[in-house]
Amino acid sequence: MNRRQFLARSSAGVLLFDLFPRSIARGAGAPSANDKLNLAGIGIGSQGGGDIDAMAAEGQNIVALCDVDDDYAAKKFAQYPNAKRFKDFRVMFDQMGKGIDGVVIGTPDHTHAVIAMAAMKRQKHVYCEKPLAHSYGEVRALMAAAKEHQVVTQLGNQGHSSGSIRQLCEWVWAGAVGKVHTVHAACDAFKEVYSQKRNLDKLQQAYDVPQSLDYDLWLGPVQFRPYTPFWVHWNWRGWMPFGTGTIGDWFCHVIDPSFWALDLGEPSSVQAEVTDYDPAKHGLTYPPATRITFEFPARQDRGPVKLVWHDGDNRIPQPAGFDKDDKVPGTGAILFGDKGMIVHGSHGAGGCSLAPETLMDQYSGKNAPAQKIPRVKNHAWDWLEAIRTGRQAGSDFGYGGPLTQAALLGAIAIRFPGQVLEWDATAGRFTNCGEANSYLMPAVRPGWEL
Repeated sequence: MNRRQFLARSSAGVLLFDLFPRSIARGAGAPSANDKLNLAGIGIGSQGGGDIDAMAAEGQNIVALCDVDDDYAAKKFAQYPNAKRFKDFRVMFDQMGKGIDGVVIGTPDHTHAVIAMAAMKRQKHVYCEKPLAHSYGEVRALMAAAKEHQVVTQLGNQGHSSGSIRQLCEWVWAGAVGKVHTVHAACDAFKEVYSQKRNLDKLQQAYDVPQSLDYDLWLGPVQFRPYTPFWVHWNWRGWMPFGTGTIGDWFCHVIDPSFWALDLGEPSSVQAEVTDYDPAKHGLTYPPATRITFEFPARQDRGPVKLVWHDGDNRIPQPAGFDKDDKVPGTGAILFGDKGMIVHGSHGAGGCSLAPETLMDQYSGKNAPAQKIPRVKNHAWDWLEAIRTGRQAGSDFGYGGPLTQAALLGAIAIRFPGQVLEWDATAGRFTNCGEANSYLMPAVRPGWEL
């Protein structure tokens, strides 16, 4: 099987069931293998609704749905008529109590942490969309709470449960491309959403809040700003008080394979280059394009790794040795080793392949490395099965947290273009820029503290 045949076949992956022993003691109740879990969806108008559908497809009970906008969530409310409806997740927890085993969080980034924390304090298992939180400090707090309350958690980077990401890890660990020293990654999707520069001068216009929307609940922990349709609902991803731009939305998908295979951990430095962007003038939104360089120190048996993130119109440079028919991923990554390259797309290293072509012959088919990572059915199933069997899910907060933190450090770096920000992972602080530290845990509105 040559490289191009492999690309056509590899996207499906090999899905085997994951058989882990009962390995953690949970604070939340342990259902039997035949019990259905009672789940609640919080933020169901967009991606969160798809996550709830994935849980329902695995045979679970959807007992409660919560969304701050009745109209935005109307289709999902109608799809699950037996689920109780709420606007305020706090009211839902108070009324439903032990009737909820776990929650699925699909709200905007700025409310992930406060909802996930409230759920874990009530001993609810948590599946939370990426990025895990809006700030580095929030992620650190959620990681500690998950450990303290011993609940089962899962970050919503669905590709982490694919067969292709496991194959990529096994290639790296088998030395298929030698020692990996550099990773170039990119996302060229939804450029008009992530940079809202064109709408900055429209924020002063006055708009009435739709009757269906509880805007105060939508704001949650963020300092009050007058309502505008330019950030409710979808476009919030491009506004930094609520979203985290391209890097926050896509890093956890695109970098996941490298993060896992190379055990990257936290960087020692991060530096951002931006296009047509002045943080003093445009800081409410994300740049039209960035190139963000992370330096990860040597760890265990690997050397240091440089990871370069490209978005907007910034693309991965064409590598030397690429065939004329080979395409550099617009959204995906290339891992550079001293013997070759691994090229892949997004969401679990989709379509991953080895270059040069001869490496595919050496490490595919009957010559493929032995499988070292158990395969799972899908991301929702992995979380649900982890709850049943007493293990942790594959992208639990202990893994997904550091992955998110790296992305959020990149989101801070765009505010200091061209400056190398030195990072002390142990202290959780920048050592050469006090102003950058102010973004690690921004202040919240009274009553919304973690």
